Amino acid sequence: MLQTSTNSTLGVTFNDATTFNLTANARITVDNFVYEDGGKQNAASFDISRGTVAFVAAAVAKTGDMKISTPTATLGIRGTTGLVEVPEGASAASANNVAIKLYPDADGRVGRIEVNDRAGARLGFLTQGSSGFTIRPGAGGRFAALPLVISPQQALRDQGFVRQVHAAQSVGRQIVTQRRIQRLQNPARNNPAANPPRQPGLQKQNGLPQRPGSPRQPGLPKQPGQQQQLQQPPGLQPQPNAPGLRQPGLQNRPLLQPRRPAVPAPKGKPRKEKR
Repeated sequence: MLQTSTNSTLGVTFNDATTFNLTANARITVDNFVYEDGGKQNAASFDISRGTVAFVAAAVAKTGDMKISTPTATLGIRGTTGLVEVPEGASAASANNVAIKLYPDADGRVGRIEVNDRAGARLGFLTQGSSGFTIRPGAGGRFAALPLVISPQQALRDQGFVRQVHAAQSVGRQIVTQRRIQRLQNPARNNPAANPPRQPGLQKQNGLPQRPGSPRQPGLPKQPGQQQQLQQPPGLQPQPNAPGLRQPGLQNRPLLQPRRPAVPAPKGKPRKEKR
C-alpha cells in the first residue's frame, strides 16, 4: 500500500518505468506486478481507493496487461498517461463520482483507456487527449460513464500533475537503467547459485585454494604438484646459503664442515727450539 498524508506527495517508478504520482491524501494498493525484460506474460494490477493520482504506463502495458481499479470502475491501460480522481468516501454504493482523464504522453502520443464497471461490463473508451469520463450510478444499480467537460482551471491544474509524473518517470527511468546495467555487468552478484554461502568452520589451509566439497585437512601430507612456501618468524631474515633456501641470482655452496678440535700436546718438558 502506498499512501500520502495531508502535506505530502509521492512519486514511485516500477522496474518497467511505469510511474505513479500521488498528491496529498491519496492511497494506492499494488495488487499484482509481474515484469520481465522481453517477457510476454507481464501483468500489473493497482487499486486507487482515495485521492488524485496521475500515472504514466510503460512496458507492462505495452507487452502485457495493466489494470487500475477504482471503487466504481476498472480501467484497462494501453500505454498512456492518465489521471484518476477518487473523492473521499467513494464506493460502489455512494453517489460520489469518480473522474477518469486521458492526457498525452511526454512525447505527445496519446494512448487508450478502456473503462469497465466492477463486473467487467464495458462502459466506454478514452482515445483523445484531454478527455475524460465521470462514473455515476445509473438505473438498476448499474454505473454509467458520462463524458467529462474539463474546464480551463481544471486543465491547468491537471497539467501540473502530469508534468510531475513525467518528471518522476524520467528520474526513475535513469535509476532503473543503472540497476539493469549493474545486473548485466555483475551476473554472479544476482545469482545465488554462482556464489554459494561459505560453510562455517571451513578455512583455507596454507593459503591454497580449495576445491568445492573437498577441503584440505590439516596434518595431511603434501600432494604432488603442490608447492608450499616456508614462512619465517617475524623479525628473522633468511640467511644466505641456509639449508633448503635458494636466493635468486646466488649459487648455493656446500655447507662448511666444522673444524676439528686441536689435539693437545703431550705432557712433559717443553721442547727447546733450535736457534
